[in-house]
Amino acid sequence: MGQKEDAQGRIWERSGLRLKRHFEASTRRMRQEALGRKDYDPARLYRWGQMMALAVVRMMEAAEKRFGVEGQEVLSQALVELGREIGKEVLSEFRLAPGTSQIQAVSCFVTYLNEEIWASPEIPKLLDENTCVCEILWCPHQDHYRAFDCRVQRYLVQGLLEAFEEKTGISVDARFTQIIPKGAETCRFEIRKIPAGQGRDWSRYSQELAQRALQKAGKAKE
Repeated sequence: MGQKEDAQGRIWERSGLRLKRHFEASTRRMRQEALGRKDYDPARLYRWGQMMALAVVRMMEAAEKRFGVEGQEVLSQALVELGREIGKEVLSEFRLAPGTSQIQAVSCFVTYLNEEIWASPEIPKLLDENTCVCEILWCPHQDHYRAFDCRVQRYLVQGLLEAFEEKTGISVDARFTQIIPKGAETCRFEIRKIPAGQGRDWSRYSQELAQRALQKAGKAKE
Protein backbone atom coordinates (compact mmCIF):
# COMPACT_ATOMS: atom_id res chain seq x y z
CA MET A 1 0.00 0.00 0.00
CA GLY A 2 3.03 2.30 0.09
CA GLN A 3 2.45 3.10 3.77
CA LYS A 4 5.68 4.18 5.44
CA GLU A 5 4.74 6.63 8.16
CA ASP A 6 5.47 6.22 11.83
CA ALA A 7 2.10 6.14 13.60
CA GLN A 8 3.43 8.57 16.21
CA GLY A 9 5.73 10.61 14.01
CA ARG A 10 5.61 14.16 12.76
CA ILE A 11 5.49 13.19 9.08
CA TRP A 12 2.75 11.17 7.39
CA GLU A 13 3.54 9.45 4.08
CA ARG A 14 1.34 7.30 1.89
CA SER A 15 1.84 6.11 -1.70
CA GLY A 16 4.10 8.98 -2.73
CA LEU A 17 2.38 11.77 -0.79
CA ARG A 18 4.11 13.43 2.16
CA LEU A 19 2.20 15.51 4.70
CA LYS A 20 2.73 16.90 8.19
CA ARG A 21 0.53 15.69 11.00
CA HIS A 22 -1.55 18.51 12.45
CA PHE A 23 -1.47 19.26 16.19
CA GLU A 24 1.70 17.16 16.41
CA ALA A 25 3.25 18.87 19.45
CA SER A 26 0.08 18.81 21.53
CA THR A 27 -0.58 15.22 20.47
CA ARG A 28 2.86 14.27 21.73
CA ARG A 29 2.11 15.89 25.09
CA MET A 30 -1.22 14.07 25.26
CA ARG A 31 0.55 10.73 24.70
CA GLN A 32 3.02 11.51 27.47
CA GLU A 33 0.74 13.05 30.08
CA ALA A 34 -2.53 11.18 29.51
CA LEU A 35 -2.20 8.04 27.38
CA GLY A 36 1.04 7.19 29.16
CA ARG A 37 -0.83 6.79 32.44
CA LYS A 38 -2.03 3.32 33.37
CA ASP A 39 -5.20 4.77 34.90
CA TYR A 40 -6.22 6.71 31.77
CA ASP A 41 -8.94 5.22 29.54
CA PRO A 42 -8.44 6.40 25.91
CA ALA A 43 -12.22 6.19 25.39
CA ARG A 44 -12.47 9.38 27.43
CA LEU A 45 -11.11 11.24 24.42
CA TYR A 46 -13.98 9.93 22.31
CA ARG A 47 -16.62 10.99 24.83
CA TRP A 48 -15.08 14.45 25.17
CA GLY A 49 -14.69 14.87 21.41
CA GLN A 50 -18.25 13.72 20.77
CA MET A 51 -19.54 16.32 23.21
CA MET A 52 -17.63 18.99 21.26
CA ALA A 53 -19.03 17.71 17.96
CA LEU A 54 -22.57 17.89 19.30
CA ALA A 55 -21.85 21.36 20.67
CA VAL A 56 -21.09 22.60 17.15
CA VAL A 57 -24.44 21.29 15.91
CA ARG A 58 -26.35 22.84 18.83
CA MET A 59 -24.57 26.18 18.39
CA MET A 60 -25.42 26.25 14.68
CA GLU A 61 -29.07 25.45 15.34
CA ALA A 62 -29.32 28.08 18.08
CA ALA A 63 -27.67 30.74 15.90
CA GLU A 64 -30.00 29.94 13.00
CA LYS A 65 -33.07 30.13 15.23
CA ARG A 66 -32.04 33.38 16.94
CA PHE A 67 -30.15 35.26 14.21
CA GLY A 68 -31.19 33.60 10.96
CA VAL A 69 -28.91 33.70 7.94
CA GLU A 70 -26.46 36.15 9.54
CA GLY A 71 -25.78 33.86 12.48
CA GLN A 72 -25.53 30.87 10.19
CA GLU A 73 -23.01 32.59 7.93
CA VAL A 74 -20.80 33.66 10.84
CA LEU A 75 -20.56 30.13 12.23
CA SER A 76 -20.22 28.38 8.87
CA GLN A 77 -17.42 30.71 7.80
CA ALA A 78 -15.63 30.09 11.09
CA LEU A 79 -15.72 26.35 10.33
CA VAL A 80 -14.44 26.92 6.78
CA GLU A 81 -11.55 28.97 8.14
CA LEU A 82 -10.71 26.28 10.68
CA GLY A 83 -10.62 23.73 7.88
CA ARG A 84 -8.29 25.98 5.89
CA GLU A 85 -6.05 26.49 8.92
CA ILE A 86 -5.70 22.76 9.57
CA GLY A 87 -5.22 22.11 5.86
CA LYS A 88 -2.38 24.61 5.65
CA GLU A 89 -0.64 22.97 8.60
CA VAL A 90 -1.03 19.50 7.11
CA LEU A 91 0.22 20.68 3.72
CA SER A 92 3.12 22.75 5.08
CA GLU A 93 5.53 19.93 4.22
CA PHE A 94 3.69 18.68 1.15
CA ARG A 95 5.83 16.57 -1.14
CA LEU A 96 4.80 14.41 -4.08
CA ALA A 97 7.19 11.70 -5.19
CA PRO A 98 8.10 11.63 -8.90
CA GLY A 99 5.70 9.48 -10.88
CA THR A 100 2.83 9.86 -8.41
CA SER A 101 -0.36 10.74 -10.27
CA GLN A 102 -2.53 13.64 -9.20
CA ILE A 103 -5.51 11.40 -8.47
CA GLN A 104 -3.29 9.24 -6.26
CA ALA A 105 -2.28 12.37 -4.37
CA VAL A 106 -5.94 13.34 -4.01
CA SER A 107 -6.87 9.87 -2.75
CA CYS A 108 -4.06 9.87 -0.18
CA PHE A 109 -4.98 13.37 1.01
CA VAL A 110 -8.56 12.19 1.53
CA THR A 111 -7.21 9.19 3.43
CA TYR A 112 -5.39 11.60 5.75
CA LEU A 113 -8.61 13.55 6.29
CA ASN A 114 -10.57 10.43 7.10
CA GLU A 115 -8.02 8.64 9.26
CA GLU A 116 -6.17 11.48 10.98
CA ILE A 117 -8.75 14.29 11.17
CA TRP A 118 -12.04 12.39 11.42
CA ALA A 119 -10.51 9.32 13.13
CA SER A 120 -12.34 7.04 10.70
CA PRO A 121 -11.00 3.80 9.19
CA GLU A 122 -11.57 3.72 5.44
CA ILE A 123 -11.03 1.75 2.26
CA PRO A 124 -9.78 3.96 -0.62
CA LYS A 125 -10.02 3.09 -4.31
CA LEU A 126 -8.94 4.77 -7.55
CA LEU A 127 -11.61 4.57 -10.26
CA ASP A 128 -9.83 6.35 -13.10
CA GLU A 129 -7.30 9.13 -13.69
CA ASN A 130 -9.77 11.74 -12.44
CA THR A 131 -11.88 9.96 -9.82
CA CYS A 132 -11.42 8.13 -6.55
CA VAL A 133 -13.77 6.89 -3.84
CA CYS A 134 -13.53 6.02 -0.17
CA GLU A 135 -15.65 3.80 2.02
CA ILE A 136 -15.71 5.03 5.61
CA LEU A 137 -16.18 1.96 7.79
CA TRP A 138 -16.92 3.78 11.05
CA CYS A 139 -17.49 7.43 11.89
CA PRO A 140 -17.19 8.88 15.40
CA HIS A 141 -20.50 10.69 14.91
CA GLN A 142 -22.59 7.83 13.53
CA ASP A 143 -24.35 6.97 16.81
CA HIS A 144 -25.06 10.58 17.79
CA TYR A 145 -25.56 12.67 14.64
CA ARG A 146 -28.81 12.72 12.75
CA ALA A 147 -28.22 12.60 9.00
CA PHE A 148 -28.94 16.33 8.72
CA ASP A 149 -26.38 17.13 11.41
CA CYS A 150 -23.53 16.04 9.13
CA ARG A 151 -23.95 19.37 7.32
CA VAL A 152 -21.78 21.18 9.88
CA GLN A 153 -18.82 18.96 9.01
CA ARG A 154 -19.12 19.97 5.36
CA TYR A 155 -17.73 23.43 6.08
CA LEU A 156 -14.55 21.93 7.52
CA VAL A 157 -14.19 19.81 4.38
CA GLN A 158 -14.71 22.91 2.22
CA GLY A 159 -11.83 24.68 3.95
CA LEU A 160 -9.58 21.63 3.62
CA LEU A 161 -10.28 21.33 -0.11
CA GLU A 162 -9.56 25.03 -0.59
CA ALA A 163 -6.23 24.68 1.23
CA PHE A 164 -5.35 21.64 -0.89
CA GLU A 165 -6.02 23.52 -4.13
CA GLU A 166 -4.00 26.55 -3.00
CA LYS A 167 -0.98 24.40 -2.12
CA THR A 168 -1.04 21.86 -4.95
CA GLY A 169 -2.90 23.55 -7.78
CA ILE A 170 -5.20 20.51 -7.93
CA SER A 171 -8.88 21.40 -7.74
CA VAL A 172 -11.25 18.68 -6.58
CA ASP A 173 -14.94 18.25 -5.85
CA ALA A 174 -16.64 15.68 -3.66
CA ARG A 175 -20.05 14.17 -3.05
CA PHE A 176 -21.46 11.46 -0.86
CA THR A 177 -23.45 8.61 -2.36
CA GLN A 178 -24.48 7.06 0.97
CA ILE A 179 -24.06 7.81 4.68
CA ILE A 180 -24.28 5.71 7.82
CA PRO A 181 -26.80 7.98 9.64
CA LYS A 182 -29.28 7.22 6.84
CA GLY A 183 -28.93 3.48 7.36
CA ALA A 184 -26.06 2.61 5.03
CA GLU A 185 -23.34 0.25 6.23
CA THR A 186 -20.64 2.77 5.26
CA CYS A 187 -20.30 6.39 4.27
CA ARG A 188 -19.22 6.42 0.63
CA PHE A 189 -17.67 9.52 -0.88
CA GLU A 190 -16.69 10.13 -4.49
CA ILE A 191 -13.92 12.65 -5.16
CA ARG A 192 -13.03 13.92 -8.63
CA LYS A 193 -10.65 16.40 -10.18
CA ILE A 194 -12.28 19.46 -11.72
CA PRO A 195 -10.95 22.31 -13.87
CA ALA A 196 -9.41 25.21 -11.97
CA GLY A 197 -11.95 27.92 -11.23
CA GLN A 198 -14.96 25.64 -11.54
CA GLY A 199 -17.41 25.86 -8.67
CA ARG A 200 -17.80 22.86 -6.40
CA ASP A 201 -21.03 20.89 -6.19
CA TRP A 202 -19.96 20.20 -2.60
CA SER A 203 -20.32 23.88 -1.70
CA ARG A 204 -23.54 24.27 -3.67
CA TYR A 205 -25.15 21.37 -1.83
CA SER A 206 -23.96 22.82 1.48
CA GLN A 207 -25.83 26.00 0.56
CA GLU A 208 -28.96 23.98 -0.17
CA LEU A 209 -28.72 22.33 3.24
CA ALA A 210 -28.16 25.73 4.86
CA GLN A 211 -31.34 27.07 3.27
CA ARG A 212 -33.24 24.00 4.43
CA ALA A 213 -31.95 24.57 7.97
CA LEU A 214 -33.20 28.16 7.91
CA GLN A 215 -36.60 26.94 6.78
CA LYS A 216 -36.71 24.50 9.69
CA ALA A 217 -35.75 27.33 12.04
CA GLY A 218 -38.46 29.57 10.58
CA LYS A 219 -35.86 32.09 9.38
CA ALA A 220 -35.85 31.51 5.62
CA LYS A 221 -36.16 34.61 3.46
CA GLU A 222 -39.34 34.92 1.47
